Amino acid sequence: MDEGEKGMKVKYATIAGLLGLVASVAYGTMPPLLKTGPDRNATQLQVQLKKIGCLKPKSVKEVGNSNFTIDGAPVDRDFVDFDKYRDYLEPLGVNKIRILTGWAKSEKVKGKIDVAWLDHIVDWCLAHDINPLLELSYGNPIYPGAGGAGLSDGIPNTPVGLKEWDRWVDFLANHFKGRVKEWAMWNEPDLRSRANNTPPTVAAFNIRSAKILKKYMPDCRLHGLSLASASPERLEAFIEPMGEDVKLFDTFIYHGYVPNPDISYQTDAARKDVLAKYAPHAKLRQGENGTASEFLATLALRYIPWSELSQAKYDLRRALGDLGHDVESGLFCIVDINYAPPTFEVPFCNRKGYLRLNSKNDIIQVKRAYYAIQNMVSVFNSDLTRIPEKKVSITDPSIALFEYQTRKGEPLFVFWEKGRMICKRREGRTRVEYDAVIDTESGRPSDSLTTREVIFEWGGRLLKDPVWVDLITGWVYEIPAENQIQHADGITFVRIPAYDSPCFVTERAALDLL
Repeated sequence: MDEGEKGMKVKYATIAGLLGLVASVAYGTMPPLLKTGPDRNATQLQVQLKKIGCLKPKSVKEVGNSNFTIDGAPVDRDFVDFDKYRDYLEPLGVNKIRILTGWAKSEKVKGKIDVAWLDHIVDWCLAHDINPLLELSYGNPIYPGAGGAGLSDGIPNTPVGLKEWDRWVDFLANHFKGRVKEWAMWNEPDLRSRANNTPPTVAAFNIRSAKILKKYMPDCRLHGLSLASASPERLEAFIEPMGEDVKLFDTFIYHGYVPNPDISYQTDAARKDVLAKYAPHAKLRQGENGTASEFLATLALRYIPWSELSQAKYDLRRALGDLGHDVESGLFCIVDINYAPPTFEVPFCNRKGYLRLNSKNDIIQVKRAYYAIQNMVSVFNSDLTRIPEKKVSITDPSIALFEYQTRKGEPLFVFWEKGRMICKRREGRTRVEYDAVIDTESGRPSDSLTTREVIFEWGGRLLKDPVWVDLITGWVYEIPAENQIQHADGITFVRIPAYDSPCFVTERAALDLL
């Protein structure tokens, strides 16, 4: 090795060390497996543009508020270990976390409640600028009719069970007042296995829980229902029995797992119509959605050959689709889940996490989805304002497209391919005619990195220093001047790469780069 080569190695080692130092200062305790450099989520993506840098990941303190809540996975049943994944929360940049409260874990002997484990989580999160959202799941089998400790069990449904439930919620409200400002109700009470959880019963259960919380925390923010289904009809069935008490809730939660996340928005308007009819003050909230990093033989989105790349694409599209449709969004989830009996007859790992677990709940890998979400929240946060009446448009219906503006007034257009465009014959016409429609089945995120060129029309100004950004890698590319055609009606952007993963165009000055 000559002196020049040695010098270059020393130079790069120094740069790498400085990046690590900067990251450790920004985030506090740096997780040992977390990469911080510009190639932390590198792929084989090839585009005909000049790469100029990479998005700088931002900590929770740097990001501030956003539309997103990270799911903390079932710490209530010890399927995961909070202390083993917690150091990955702050550098992710998401400032809110969903935690299940775990009555059965907290009261193992009648009359003796111990929430030291939950205090530990709440206090750690608050100390690191992460706001806990506590969900009132699940029941406690030590009391008759008080429900079970897991997902498959129904809500409390006997006088004794409901009395003890009220006492538990009363304890939580009094104990966490001043620390926890957001609460959600029982998770997925509408699953088919729960025949006794009728809409009127669930509605009444939500109301009694909400009233107890409001007694101690009048200004707390409440999220109702937490339905497994995204069906507008199902939402209406559960909201209608609430009557005037519907005003207790700020949002209503649905989940709705589908192979192509963009399908979810086909019924979005109908869900919003339900709220306009019964709860015009409330918003929709997507409380739990994401896919796995590999094939699963059970649970949501099973029997599909997912990969780390398609998982990252899926989770980005769902999060940014929610943001673009003005829906609060839950990211599922921070870490894989090691389910154990009695939830499953044999141990089973749900690989929907951003962090890979081994059988001992140790973190052994940071997945692509983690870095992709990290890239996303570094840009898509409270610094952006969505433009509902957007000035940007595209004639290609297979492209999802949303417009934002930075605090400094710079435009930002985010887009992705949501399905393959096909021609469909119209029926009942005297002559043969065809419509361009979207084959949504083809829109499931793939492992392909092949892009195609699209054209945007924008009724605004010429960008001074336009860039194209891929959110999987965080890589930033120059857009040459000839890709913007100025004319009387505005600007035409030509030869802009697009594929089945979110990308965006903005001014270079709007971004912080490594």
